[in-house]
Amino acid sequence: MINILTNSQMGIKFVVINVAATTVLITGNYSVYGNEISQSESPQEEADIELTVIEKLLNQPVYSPFRTEGTVKDATRPVYVITGEEIEAQGARNVREAMRFLPGILPDGTTGTEFQGLSGQFIRGSNSNQVLILLDGKPINNLGSGGFDLSEIPSNNIERIEVLPGGGSTLYGSGAIGGVINIITRRPTEKPTTEVKVSIGSYGLNQQSIQTSGKSGNIGWVLGYNRTQAEYDYPFSIPEANFEGTRENNDVIANNFNFKLQADINQRNSITFSALYLGKEQGVPGGVPIPVPEFGQGFFNSLTDNNRKYTDQVLTDLTWNSKLGNGEDSLLTARIYADFLNTRFENLTLPVSSQRRFDNQQDSYGVQVNHSWKFAQNQGLVYGFDYRYVTAKNSTFNFFTNENSVSYDDSISQGAIFARYEIDFTPSFHMNFGLRQDFNSLSNSSFTSPSVGAKLAVSNSTTIRANYMRNFQAPTLFNLFARGSTFVGNPDLKPEKGNSFDIGIDQKLGNFGLLRLTYFNNRISDLISFKFASPVSTYENIGLVRTQGLEASLNLQLARNFYAFANYTLNDPRILESSNSGEEGNELRFAGADSLNLGISYETPQGLYAGILMHSLSGYPTNNTNTESLPGYTTFDFKVRLPLSNTFVVTGSLDNIFNQRYQLFPGFPDAGRVFQIGLNTKF
Repeated sequence: MINILTNSQMGIKFVVINVAATTVLITGNYSVYGNEISQSESPQEEADIELTVIEKLLNQPVYSPFRTEGTVKDATRPVYVITGEEIEAQGARNVREAMRFLPGILPDGTTGTEFQGLSGQFIRGSNSNQVLILLDGKPINNLGSGGFDLSEIPSNNIERIEVLPGGGSTLYGSGAIGGVINIITRRPTEKPTTEVKVSIGSYGLNQQSIQTSGKSGNIGWVLGYNRTQAEYDYPFSIPEANFEGTRENNDVIANNFNFKLQADINQRNSITFSALYLGKEQGVPGGVPIPVPEFGQGFFNSLTDNNRKYTDQVLTDLTWNSKLGNGEDSLLTARIYADFLNTRFENLTLPVSSQRRFDNQQDSYGVQVNHSWKFAQNQGLVYGFDYRYVTAKNSTFNFFTNENSVSYDDSISQGAIFARYEIDFTPSFHMNFGLRQDFNSLSNSSFTSPSVGAKLAVSNSTTIRANYMRNFQAPTLFNLFARGSTFVGNPDLKPEKGNSFDIGIDQKLGNFGLLRLTYFNNRISDLISFKFASPVSTYENIGLVRTQGLEASLNLQLARNFYAFANYTLNDPRILESSNSGEEGNELRFAGADSLNLGISYETPQGLYAGILMHSLSGYPTNNTNTESLPGYTTFDFKVRLPLSNTFVVTGSLDNIFNQRYQLFPGFPDAGRVFQIGLNTKF
């Protein structure tokens, strides 16, 4: 909506534009033609744009809480978003790095701070395998071994990332016990645009990407390439092991391609084809030799100078959108997709008799159909069905004996019907109800997932919300059918079950800030755990974990062009039941860290950004007996984005300014202080 207000005494026009993401105020002499705004030429006057931080946050588009497009303020669930612009300003190179300063999630990873460091996402007491990863709304988790490594997905093709804590099985099925992460990729731009980025950094980092996008007639496209290479041969020390050295065999080279083609058949129908290729080769240096008591004094992390990891992944989908009826209140979406995930790990550690190659292959084929329908002014419905068929194979090749053995080679078939109904009883009171029935080819793995949510606007500035969700996680093929010399899978495993509650408040602070608080309680039962036994170990359903805590998020506009944020995630995951009585009452390993993020930035409408960001993580135990732990750490980063002209931008970052050294996993050091500088051009 565009409103033009004229001050006749001063001869100045004010144009106020209300858009989905923000409200901006532009002063100057402007004329309006159709949907475009042009400024009359006047060298003395220039655009004066001021962002409204509250409207920007509450009106951010999100998909994951609804399974259709909505906004943050429409959701009863707490959902946190980082946009592509923010990702660029912070210098994040992949999805794992992009989530570092978001509340509700511990995304630091588990094996290092490098670009290729394996991602780890812990949400409300859940581990990485219990968090569902979506790419444009479709699941991409590996059903063979679980989870998905978010360090594989580069940031150059990201429009936004949504983190939905608390589970999402009602809309998305298995794998969403802890929460949902939805990665939204770029859409075609209205005008043909090409963007080129090059950057260099510490320890041999060099990165290049090119992205072109646009529309011609009724055809839109996005085409991009990203290449990242680094050595990461940094010096480090591990005081606990009395060890100093230089990280070796830690190089990486990644080549990624993205393609999207959108055809608007007519005003009510469109078809979109998307493809993403992820290819990476990296050294795997392992950890510094440290005795790990829970495995006996004979077990050590080992330095490995030759181990290599290769990933080769293709993710594709074809989506049809159709607006039904004569209005804008009915949208049918149908998608078919095919994903191919291949990972190879070569263990070349001496002696030769121990050298192995491990191959993991997964082919995934799926269908998603959902209809979002606002059938009354105050009521809406989203319903549909999902189907996913996955085949996965895990094999081991022995270089010494030249023999190949198969750990598992099987398939999973998953189907479901679901519905989510929402109603506004009054303009200030909203509720939603959801139900999903999953059918699984695995025994004991069909499941019913209800949910309910409510939101009450107490005043224009205060909103209270509450939610309950029932979630589940089907066992992986490795859990069920793995075969080795000392372990076997358990085909009788039941799914893990979760009950998630939260209650929160959204409080506007005048016209300069927004505070969001959420208390949560998440219980996960029938946990799948590895049971050590002699001579053969296996998996079994044991244990109950209850996590309660607080998610707090504060955003402020301190002054003109000055912004600040603070968010805090308090986690207390406790083991209530376990086959090992010594673990009961203890904190769950890795998932119990508390996170504090702070930031202050200077931002202008012309694209200038300068910010200081702090990330602090408390200490956490590394075993469930709580006899070993890692200390917390605090890092400060400086980020800058400097426009040189309308087409050239310089970006830079200095991360871990004070060179704080720490470990994310015992024996795996961080890279210390690192820098990155880049040049972006758009034409």
